[in-house]
Amino acid sequence: MSDSNGNLSSRLYPSHIDIPADVRSKVVTLLNQTLAATTDLKSQVKQAHWNVKGTDFYQLHEMFDEIADEVEEYIDMFAERITALAGYACGTVRMAAANSILPEYPTDISDGMAHVTALVERFAAYAKHLREGIKKADELDDQDTNDLYVEVSRTIDKRLWFLEAHIQVSEVKEESGTQQKLGV
Repeated sequence: MSDSNGNLSSRLYPSHIDIPADVRSKVVTLLNQTLAATTDLKSQVKQAHWNVKGTDFYQLHEMFDEIADEVEEYIDMFAERITALAGYACGTVRMAAANSILPEYPTDISDGMAHVTALVERFAAYAKHLREGIKKADELDDQDTNDLYVEVSRTIDKRLWFLEAHIQVSEVKEESGTQQKLGV
């Protein structure tokens, strides 16, 4: 996330905030990585929302839209934390695509459970990234940024649970005198 003027992802403006500039620069770089991943995650959830098919269409279509709206709020929260630290928020879609930690969303799926599985994989990677952010913000002694990561992490874990519940083994069924697990 840089141009001919230097590294945008760690750019700082003058500020009277009482966090040293070198710490703010590291935190802003971290937050810009998260901003990219969050923007990408929202777009991938919308991709699932628009393209889901199958018997669970309506339920999944609605759930994906609800999740996308929630993730969109986090985009703003991370960008505003960057600017509160007098940093430059690298928030375009092109910046997000170039810097996201998430894999590209598959374009060859339409079945509802295939979309759920793809989102589970991305939410798990994003949740891991958030926990790494919690640790790094703590190491940099920026408790406000740490708190932001904790808040988002808690909700992302809940959403991961909601998604996984669609594909996890959830019951044991008696069939021909044997037990067979249903699900993945």
